[in-house]
Amino acid sequence: MTASAELDMAAEPQPPALSYPQLFLRFLRFGLMAWGGPVAQIAMLRKELVEEERWISSARFNRLLAVMQVLPGPEAHELCVHLGMRAKGRLGGMLAGLAFMLPGFLLMFALSWLYFAMDIQSSALGAAFLGVQVGVVAMIVRAVHRIGEHVLNDRWLWGLALGVGLASLLGASFWVVLPIAGVVYALAASGRQSLALVCAFIGVALATAVIWWSPGVQPGDVQAVGASAGPMALFLSGLKAGLLTFGGAYTAIPFLRNDAVGRGWMTDGQFLDGLALSGILPAPLIIFSTFVGYVGGGPIGALAMTAGIFLPAFAFSLILYDRLEAVLEVKQLHALLEGVAAGVVGLIAATTLQLGQATAERVPVLWPALVIFAGALAILYLWKSKLNIVAVIFAAGAAGWFAYG
Repeated sequence: MTASAELDMAAEPQPPALSYPQLFLRFLRFGLMAWGGPVAQIAMLRKELVEEERWISSARFNRLLAVMQVLPGPEAHELCVHLGMRAKGRLGGMLAGLAFMLPGFLLMFALSWLYFAMDIQSSALGAAFLGVQVGVVAMIVRAVHRIGEHVLNDRWLWGLALGVGLASLLGASFWVVLPIAGVVYALAASGRQSLALVCAFIGVALATAVIWWSPGVQPGDVQAVGASAGPMALFLSGLKAGLLTFGGAYTAIPFLRNDAVGRGWMTDGQFLDGLALSGILPAPLIIFSTFVGYVGGGPIGALAMTAGIFLPAFAFSLILYDRLEAVLEVKQLHALLEGVAAGVVGLIAATTLQLGQATAERVPVLWPALVIFAGALAILYLWKSKLNIVAVIFAAGAAGWFAYG
């Protein structure tokens, strides 16, 4: 650390002297109260640790948050890791991160077991969960709009989002289209629009070749439902999703679904049920990965998937934060990440269409599902409350029970 950095730290407010158990319990309390999604979780951390207890200055907190929003992973969890590290070093960061995610993980683990112990799909609750699945599709539509408002700031980004979404619907792999989107926008933002167009045409040709030569199964096709996966496969699937979650937990949806549904670990309906369960828990939404891992590989699979998807959130804060803060000042890197983020918006939109189609095919009668969908969207758009997601899940479940029970 440089001398100027040491002076900055000396002038900064410092966390109180806490033992490791006290630090763990402090962030465990945050985990128990983590309702309402990332905005509410970050506001809670700001209120208590910045405004009331002065662990860190408001300006430094804002800069820290800006860095975390660029990095993949749930921002609130990454903030907890960094603030814990600020208080008690790297072990403190590890304890703070574990404490914040622990309540949500344990609750999701228990609900995953209960979901199959009760055989919900075959019980009377199956009708309620049909309604919930429709409500979750509405939640994803709202999330695509909200993320798109922050990400799609010019015509290039809109074009990249539309192009990546269309390519995904046609069967192109995100491993191909997302890097291309990043490079195209980095070139365009630097004033080399002609070269960006050439790169875009090359990308279209490459994506077309991949689609043409790939096997006939498209993303979203359900194959051999009931297949199980080993812990390492689930860990790597979670790690991949954790490294690609730019802009919030909803961006992990297409990557996890690509593996979970595409490899036959679960159905689209079960995937939506897992999302719904995570929406009623005090936890980052990304905790639905625990449900995916449980379905794919039982209790050990749940642990493996959760470890994989949260590993980047720990690693970036514990190991790389100081270096990343400097690297992220590079303007070209910002443009590259903005292009990738635009591609992810298109990817989520394509996944939403696929999930919506699968849900429409699953319901016995379509028009009640359309009513539930419209009502859920109305709640999400008109009621500005951190409890609106919980309200949508319960209201959609009740409507599904009434309509299909």
